[in-house]
Amino acid sequence: MSHNHTHDHLHDHSDVKNIKVAFFLNFGFTLLEIVGGFLTNSIAILSDAVHDLGDSLSLGLAWYFQKVARKGSDTSYSYGYKRFSLLGAVINSIVLIVGSIFILTAAVPRIFNPQHTQVEGMFLLAIVGILVNGAAVFRLKKGNSLNEKVVSLHLLEDVLGWAAILVGSIIMYFFDLPVLDPIMSIAIACFVLFNVYKNIRQSLRIILQGIPDKVDITDISTHLSQFKEIDSIHDVHIWSIDGNYNVMTVHIVLKQVLDMDHLALLKATIRESLEAEGIQHVTIEFETADESCNFEKCC
Repeated sequence: MSHNHTHDHLHDHSDVKNIKVAFFLNFGFTLLEIVGGFLTNSIAILSDAVHDLGDSLSLGLAWYFQKVARKGSDTSYSYGYKRFSLLGAVINSIVLIVGSIFILTAAVPRIFNPQHTQVEGMFLLAIVGILVNGAAVFRLKKGNSLNEKVVSLHLLEDVLGWAAILVGSIIMYFFDLPVLDPIMSIAIACFVLFNVYKNIRQSLRIILQGIPDKVDITDISTHLSQFKEIDSIHDVHIWSIDGNYNVMTVHIVLKQVLDMDHLALLKATIRESLEAEGIQHVTIEFETADESCNFEKCC
C-alpha cells in the first residue's frame, strides 16, 4: 500500500513538472514572437502570438490547478477544487477573444492595403516556433495525465500554425504577395475564435450541470435495470465537475429487502460497472417497492 502511494505521488509530481517546463517554453517564446512580429511587420506572427499567449495561459492555469486539485474536498468545497479549472477556461477565453478581435481589426485593413513584411525574419521565427512548440509537445507526450494530453493537443495546433507561417514566408520570399500575411492572420484568428466558442460552450454546459456529452442517461438507466435485484430506478441525475470527473445520484427500487452485506456488494458492483461507463462518483439510495419517495413527483 505504501509503495502505491509513493508511485502516485511521484507520478503527480512528474505531471506538474512537465506542464511547468512546457509553460516556460511556450511563454518565453510568446514574448519573443510578439517582439518578432513588430520587427518583421507581420500581422500573421502577431496573430499567432495571441494564440500562443492563450496557450501559455492554459499551461499556467493547468500547472496551477494540477497542484490545487490535490487538495481534494474540504469544509469549503465538498467536491474538491476540480471545478476551479472552469474559471481558468473562462479567463483564457476572454483573453483570446479580446486578442483575436484586436488582430482582426489590424489585419482586415491590410487586405486592401497590403504591407511588405520581413520574410527572412518570419522564416527564422517559424523554424524556432516549430522547434519550441514541438519540444513542449514532446515533453507533455511523455506524461500520462489527461491534463497533459489536452494541453499537448493545443500545442500541436501551434506547431501546425507555425508550419503554415513557414510555408507562407517561403511563398512570399519568391513571389510578391504581401497580402498573404493578413490572410494567414485572419485564418489563425478565426481558428482561435472557433475553438474559444467550443470551449465556452462546453464550460457553460458544465456550469449549468448538463449531462456530459459522452454519457447517455437512457443507456445508463437501461444498464442498471438489467441487475436482477433491481425492480426500477428513478431520480437519476448525472453531471460533471470539470468535464472529466463525472458524478451521478440515483434512487434504486429493489425487488425485495436485502441484508446490509448484500447491499454493500450490490453497490460495489454497480459503481464498478458505472465507472466503465465514464462515471467516477456514484451516490445510491436504495428503496423498497412500497416505500414513498418524496423526490419522485418532481424529478
